[in-house]
Amino acid sequence: MLDMDRIPSHVAIIMDGNGRWAKKRGLPRLAGHNAGMKSMIEIVRRSKALGLDHLTLYAFSTENWKRSAEEVSGIFKLLIRYVESELRVIMDNNVRIRILGDYSPLPKDSRAAVEKAITQTAGNTGMQLNIALNYGGRAEILRAVQHLASDAKAGRVDPEEITEESISDYLYTGRTETGCGDPELIIRTSGEERLSNFLLWQSAYSEFVFTDVLWPDFTPEEYEKCLEEYQSRDRRFGGRK
Repeated sequence: MLDMDRIPSHVAIIMDGNGRWAKKRGLPRLAGHNAGMKSMIEIVRRSKALGLDHLTLYAFSTENWKRSAEEVSGIFKLLIRYVESELRVIMDNNVRIRILGDYSPLPKDSRAAVEKAITQTAGNTGMQLNIALNYGGRAEILRAVQHLASDAKAGRVDPEEITEESISDYLYTGRTETGCGDPELIIRTSGEERLSNFLLWQSAYSEFVFTDVLWPDFTPEEYEKCLEEYQSRDRRFGGRK
């Protein structure tokens, strides 16, 4: 049974399996993404109800541009639809939306939807929903290093005093960006067991739960099973038991 006193503060999810879900049903891939969006809505709502501080969802990676133009366009249209349909509920639930990644290459209407969600929820103080959009872990680390090097060159940072914590501060999840820090738990659906360039620095001591359930079938009940699995772990961070 889920222990409500031990809910992780930050959960990150790799939402995988939309295409396979659609293929199993003889449907186009976009039908899988549409079904996946419905699952995402339910998981966001359950996370808020459970009292999470931060939920990070891997929505679109830097590698996803390799997919067909039709599929990429359809994903961005779903993003617009999500903002249009859920923004009022998000506001009512005091949820704040932040973006991990560089969303500037997105189509103009998609960028407008993203900026609307960020702006309108900026003053909310409840759960923070981080959407990893055009995100890649290596690109994030490269960006952080470039900014850190620039600050060191300008004399704002002493290279001898750079620590792991100061590097973390320059990431999208750092204090100067979204302030959500590292996830205690990373969940990946669909049976795949890899990070796929997601939160590479931040996952150093995260717990991982992999489930065979395809994302469109990932219900709040399945989500809570993953949280129960997390709660059964003994997190030692490299120390001895």
